[in-house]
Formats: sequence, C-alpha cells, structure tokens
Amino acid sequence: MRTTVLGHPVGLAVLFVTESCERFSYYGMRAILVLYLIDHFLFKESVAFEIVASYGAMVYFMPVIGGFIADRWLGFRKAVIFGAVLLCVGHILMAFEGTGGTVVDGEIVQDQFALGATFLAMSFIIVGVGFLKACISNMVGLLYVDNDAKRDQGFTIFYFGINLGAMSAILLCGYIGQAFGWGYGFGLAGILMLIGLTVFLAGRSTLQGVGEPHDPANLQSSIIGIRKEWLIYAGGVAATLFTAYLLQSRDLTRVLLYSVGLIALVGVLIYAQQTCTKEQLRRMWVMLYLIVVSVIFWGLFEQAAHSLKGFASRNLDPEFLGITFNAAQIESLNPAFIIAFSPVFVWLWYILGQNRIEPSRPMKFGIGIILCGVGYAMFLFGCMSANAEFQVAMIWVVLGFLFITLGELCLSPVGLSMITRYSPVEMVGVMMGIWFLASSVASLFGGQLAQIAAIDEELGTTIPAIESLAVYENAFGIFTGLGIGVGVLVALSALWLKRYLGEDEEPKTPEPQASIAA
Repeated sequence: MRTTVLGHPVGLAVLFVTESCERFSYYGMRAILVLYLIDHFLFKESVAFEIVASYGAMVYFMPVIGGFIADRWLGFRKAVIFGAVLLCVGHILMAFEGTGGTVVDGEIVQDQFALGATFLAMSFIIVGVGFLKACISNMVGLLYVDNDAKRDQGFTIFYFGINLGAMSAILLCGYIGQAFGWGYGFGLAGILMLIGLTVFLAGRSTLQGVGEPHDPANLQSSIIGIRKEWLIYAGGVAATLFTAYLLQSRDLTRVLLYSVGLIALVGVLIYAQQTCTKEQLRRMWVMLYLIVVSVIFWGLFEQAAHSLKGFASRNLDPEFLGITFNAAQIESLNPAFIIAFSPVFVWLWYILGQNRIEPSRPMKFGIGIILCGVGYAMFLFGCMSANAEFQVAMIWVVLGFLFITLGELCLSPVGLSMITRYSPVEMVGVMMGIWFLASSVASLFGGQLAQIAAIDEELGTTIPAIESLAVYENAFGIFTGLGIGVGVLVALSALWLKRYLGEDEEPKTPEPQASIAA
C-alpha cells in the first residue's frame, strides 16, 4: 500500500478532508445561525446575539475538556469518530425548523418543540467539536517523525483545508439558507460532516496506528459493570443536555466561564510561582498579559457572527465587482484573505528577520489589535459616506475584513508560537488550554460588545435605514477606538516587554501561520 503522496503521509489527505468537512459544517451553520434565530424564531437581536455568543464560547471551551479525555483515556482516533457522530446528529436536528415564531394577538409565540430541538442540536455540535477539534490537529503532528522537515508543510496544507472549508461553507450555506430555506442551509452543513466522517472511517488504515488509546486495557476495563469507553460516550451525550441548559441560561454561562477563566489564570500563576525559575516566571507573566489583551481582539473579531450581519442586512449595498453578497456571506472574506495573505506573512517575517528588524512578539500583538481597529474604521468611514438610501458600499466591508484579517495574521499564529516557544515543557498543554479558554471568554465579550449595535424592533415595525445607520456608525466608532486604543497601549508596552522574553538576543524565525479556525 502506498504510504506517501508528494512526500507526505497518505493519512494527511484523510485528515485534510475530514477537517475541511468539519469546518464546512461549523462555519456553514455559524453563517446563518443569528439570522435564523432572528428571522425564523423572531428573537430580538440582543437575545440572538447572546445565544450565538454563548454558543461560540462553549465551542471554544469544550476542546479543552475533550482533548483531555482523549489524551487521558479515549485516544485521538476514537475521539474524532465520536465527535463527528455527535456533529452529524446536531446538524440533522438543525434541519428541523418547525413553525418557528408567529405573531398571535400582538404577541410572539414560538414553536417550543422546534426551539428545544435547535438548542439540543447546538449542544450536540458544541460537544462534537470538543471531541474532534483538538484531536484531529494533534493527529496531523503525529503523522510525522520527530524533526521531520515536512511537518510544517503538512500543517500548512492542513490549515489551507480549514480555510477552504470555512470559505466555501459561508458562501454556499449562506446563499442556500437565505435563498431556499434555513433547513437546506443547515442540511448542507450536515451532509458535508457526514462525508467527512465517512472519509475518516474509510481511511483509518492510512493513519498507521496514529491516535490510538495510550492504554487500551484501561479503556476496556469496567466500572460498576460498564466498560469505561461506553461510560465516556454516555457522558458525552449527557453533556449535550447540560450545554443545552446553559444555552438557555446565558447569565449562568457567563458566570461559569468568566469564573473558570479567572480561576485558571490564578491557578497557573500560583503553580508557576512555585515551580518556575525567575526567567520562566517573567515569561509567564508576559504570555498571560498578552493572552488577556487578545480577548479584546477576538471580541471585536467575533462581530462577524453578530453585529456585522445585522449591519449587512439593513445598511449594505451588497454589489461588488458584479457579485452580490447576502448578509450571511460577507464573513467569507476572512478565510479568503487568510488563504491569500498567509504566504505573504511567512515571506514578510522571514525578510524582516533576516535583516534583524522583525517586530517582537508583543509588538506583533499590538500591531494586530491596531489593524483590527483600523478594520472597524473602514466600516465607520463606510457609514459616514453612505449613499442617499443610507446604504454603505461593499468596498468598505471588503477593506474592513482585509485589515481585520491582517491583524489576525499578526496575532493568532504568533500567540500559538509564543506558547510553544516560551512555556515550560511541563506547562505547554496547560498554557495552550488557557489560550483557547481566552477565545471562549472573548466570544462572551464579543456578545456583550454586540449589544451596542443590537436593534430590537417592535412587532410589525421596521426601523428606518437612517436610524439603523446611526446605530452602526456609533458602534463602529466605539469598536475603532477600542481596537486602536488598546493596540497602541500594547505596542508601547512591547518596547520593554520584549526584554523579558529574551527577544533582543534570539534569532528571528518566521511564525507558523494559523487558520481562522485553529
């Protein structure tokens, strides 16, 4: 049997297709979710934004738990299969629309059975992503032997698949969901996930034992007469019920996740204080500081799933270069720009490093947050130059996403590289968990930011375009000031923070490029 293709393990192709399909399913659903909640179930925007923020927060949080379970007991391969099955169930449930929301005697009446199915579907997807996302990325690394020069190339190919899946999902599901019906959009996302699961199952032999449980005998042992593996699966299904409850108890979700984040930060600092050298401790402080400020960036970034969809629905002229984008599709600009500019950033960091003028990692964080603020300045300028119908030209949205994506390329891969480079060996996994936990908190923060741009229309009324434009102009002004202001402060602090990372002495190397969904 052939074991390599173009010098890479055949298993990489299996993981590439599986993850592309998983990202298609996730971003296809995300593209239309907030619009579905507003237009189909008649939720007010402020409530829909909160639901989507809680959903995103738990999607980022669950891989910390799922990765731990897979590493400790289940093994990556079984975790990926279980996660994919849960995702398929979730997308099947999402395709059930019911009657949604209707107006009876001036009051909104929602189909509670369909709404319950929607929350349960979202929960299956949350837990499914938790088992699959971290594990499949780890399997890519395990396909290569230590010090294999093709490892970075393999991850680059893998990340390309992630962005290809995300971009195509947003374009296709966004179009089909709004043009033909929400169930069709959600159904297409589910079909791709089913294809991904089928490819993974069919290609298991190409993985050559990668991702098997560390201790199969322990996994097959019994507790109270039930095999441990089946208890894990039962626990995963039970977790979907708990997450469905949390999606409907959003205040509790915020308290839990903010508390977990704070406890994790304090716990890491206490442990580092007791075990790290003075130099390691200083680096830990810098990393935790940058992780905290990254919450600002990701909170602004998450507006693509919230307020920017409302803006595109009301005040965007969707024509650009002869192509018409609907509100669900504009987010596709981000993965498209990731694909286009990732090689440029690899080259840029390499050239600057060769000339010893590459910015320090803290400075890159500052630049990334500033660029995000500049992106919202493009949205703001668009609002200020709207036409007579109070519609904003699509070019401003394109420029906005361009700058936000450039900011992501400055910050996201640098953050991942920083953690693997500077964390003590025994704390790399914990620090990576903190990094993703920050993304979870950022999703909640993004939902709160989105309230600034939420427009809750009364039943039977539509807010005039001139009034909604004023709301978005105010929101984008705040987002611009927040991004640029925090970014400048981080950039200024970078002038002295870099010495604590030892970057004045170390040779510069290009940062690996992370993806939209990494």
